[in-house]
Amino acid sequence: MVFSSFTFLVFFLPLTILVLYLLPHRYRNTFLLIMSLIFYMWASPQYLLVMIGVIIMNYYAGIYIDKYDTASAANGKFFKNKKKVLIIGISVNLLVLFIFKYLSFTIDSLSQFVQLLGFNGWTFKHIVLPVGISFYIFQSISYLVDIYRKDAPVQKSIKNLALYISMFPQLVAGPIVRYSLVAKDIEKERNISYDSFILGLKIFIIGLSKKLLIANQMAVIADGIFNSGTEHLSTINAWWGALAYTLQIYFDFSGYSDMAIGLGLMIGFKFPLNFNYPYISYSITDFWRRWHISLSSWFRDYVYIPLGGNRVKVSRMYINLLIVFTITGVWHGANWTFIVWGLFHGFFLIFEKITGLNKITKFKSIRWLITMIIVIIGWVIFRAESMTEALLYIKAMCGLNSGAEYILSYKFYSESVFFYIILFAAIIGSTPAVKKLLFNNIDAFTPDNVSGKKLILQNILLIMFVLMSYILLANNSYNPFIYFRF
Repeated sequence: MVFSSFTFLVFFLPLTILVLYLLPHRYRNTFLLIMSLIFYMWASPQYLLVMIGVIIMNYYAGIYIDKYDTASAANGKFFKNKKKVLIIGISVNLLVLFIFKYLSFTIDSLSQFVQLLGFNGWTFKHIVLPVGISFYIFQSISYLVDIYRKDAPVQKSIKNLALYISMFPQLVAGPIVRYSLVAKDIEKERNISYDSFILGLKIFIIGLSKKLLIANQMAVIADGIFNSGTEHLSTINAWWGALAYTLQIYFDFSGYSDMAIGLGLMIGFKFPLNFNYPYISYSITDFWRRWHISLSSWFRDYVYIPLGGNRVKVSRMYINLLIVFTITGVWHGANWTFIVWGLFHGFFLIFEKITGLNKITKFKSIRWLITMIIVIIGWVIFRAESMTEALLYIKAMCGLNSGAEYILSYKFYSESVFFYIILFAAIIGSTPAVKKLLFNNIDAFTPDNVSGKKLILQNILLIMFVLMSYILLANNSYNPFIYFRF
């Protein structure tokens, strides 16, 4: 089940909201946990036991970290025992992630290497990737580390911990919500105000519109070009495909994040902002302050800073950055393209720090253009099935594909006014322009205080977005779930 499906929009969500609001406070967490598990079972019923095992392991790891912290303080062995439990807990979490996400890739890579040496390789039955495992494993690690650092109290109710790890709004698509941010919301009686619900509903509608009205339309173009092969790909079509995917992945990712934030507000939780118009960045450094913010900050606080961050020698800081961006690439998927994509961004970020380009304030147009070219080329690597395909695609973008002249321009299914309206909406929607004009209140951290004509126009547009979204769903429009790759 995904947010942009009839099953979720017509049945699951209304039922969940209605029953949740009617229940007394003391039963709400239990009901929300049950619905979250049903939501997950809908996508990966065979892997529900994996999630339950992760929950149980992290629950007892947290209990023992807290126990050893108290005991070691009394006998003078402060941190010693609880650090061991933390290391074991993190290791088990990462082992589960490795088995289900990277074991097949590792064995295939080793097999290919053995074949290069002249020996027979071997085959291995690929393991199906459980939906959302990257997100809930990282959240589990943040829970253990937050307890260890005393940023949040240990959760002594396994039901409440299970709710944190499995909560359906952010389970399969993020944002990555740290335990310390929602610990109090899980424990206390959440009183959901009318204003909070309406604000959450508006954010959800905007996210749904991003996904169905823009991302899915761009996906048709991107998938059509990327899947047609690179042998005869012309330069203009290569750039069309790269631009379409650049818009698709932003509106898909940010759309799901908006829906999660909106759902969170509707059920009494405040999730962090995850995207802040990354395509207006003037440097790769700025891009990573705006793109997938919850993931970037997670790596900063749980990997980069523990490695020494920027408090070490400059050479060591650059190594730390490469480590972080290598892991960032690996997190996105078990393929060399993701690893190269991470290193690609890491290289340019380090280059900006060495040259000081990230601190320049002049030549904004040129800096923006260069940044976007780097980002778009990076997305080509990210989208490609292999590095060979990625390099051939980039070659076509550079006008070096000798076979392109024999193929006519790619015939878009939507060579119509509708396509250009969507393209225009996507480009404008990638900037803060519309938000500043009409939706400046649509933010999880500000009150819904718009009034008068602006509020009327805003509501009319949101109603139109809903109707158009449902029409597309009713017509069985192309609705890919991009998160299945991660």
